[in-house]
Amino acid sequence: MSGEAPSGDRGGFRGGFGGGRPRGRGRGRGRGGAKPEKEWVPLTKLGRLVKAGHIKSLEQIYLHSLVVKEPEIIDQLTGGSLKDEVLKIMPVQKQTRAGQRTRFKAVVAIGDSNGHIGLGVKGSKEVANAIRAAIQVAKLSIVPVRRGYWGNNIGQPHTVPVKVTSKCGSVMVRLVPAPRGTGIVASPVPKKLLQLAGIEDVYTCSKGQTATLANFAKATYGALAKTYSFLTPDLWAETVFEKSPYQEHTDFLAQDHPIAMQHR
Repeated sequence: MSGEAPSGDRGGFRGGFGGGRPRGRGRGRGRGGAKPEKEWVPLTKLGRLVKAGHIKSLEQIYLHSLVVKEPEIIDQLTGGSLKDEVLKIMPVQKQTRAGQRTRFKAVVAIGDSNGHIGLGVKGSKEVANAIRAAIQVAKLSIVPVRRGYWGNNIGQPHTVPVKVTSKCGSVMVRLVPAPRGTGIVASPVPKKLLQLAGIEDVYTCSKGQTATLANFAKATYGALAKTYSFLTPDLWAETVFEKSPYQEHTDFLAQDHPIAMQHR
């Protein structure tokens, strides 16, 4: 028997020092770069119509009161014109047997500064995931904002057409039309929402616990959404409704869907 251990055995140590599989933090960090984005495969009838080009604007969706369940639909129709604004990230805690469980709640507003606004609130264990999820929720809650004039109908619409009021919790927000050149007379939270909605001139009034930012933002969002609920004389003309896109493109929707083919 020789006293030397074989070179591959290293005296009984498995792998030896510096041999075998590399050990380090992270899995595959820095390998391959960023992953390519997957192609969007729509799961709803509305998504299939949007991807095929049968629906080309958000107004067609609002006209027939269709429900949007996929955020990719909004991305496809807006063409990347949406801007998002993180209004607040706040920690929230839940008492459990093991102690306190801390999560993060994100409040995000989204809009194209051209008559569309959305608001999303979502919580998650990590800040980045909360923001990402809140943006998805905001896209699904996008509503049209009607703009009007303070006096004569000269130039482009610049303010809210009528006085609108909305309430969330104890916070009440009132929007009042303002003359051209006034600007947005509001505190920082509603001002961001009004800018994303495309309102240039407006007076605002608020009551209640406005320090509760989520309720303050929701009340402003509700007031902007109400601008189309007021029937002014210029909307008295009878609306000639067309067929719903689901009825108009029945033959297209009857075709086999790739997702349905996979489950057969």
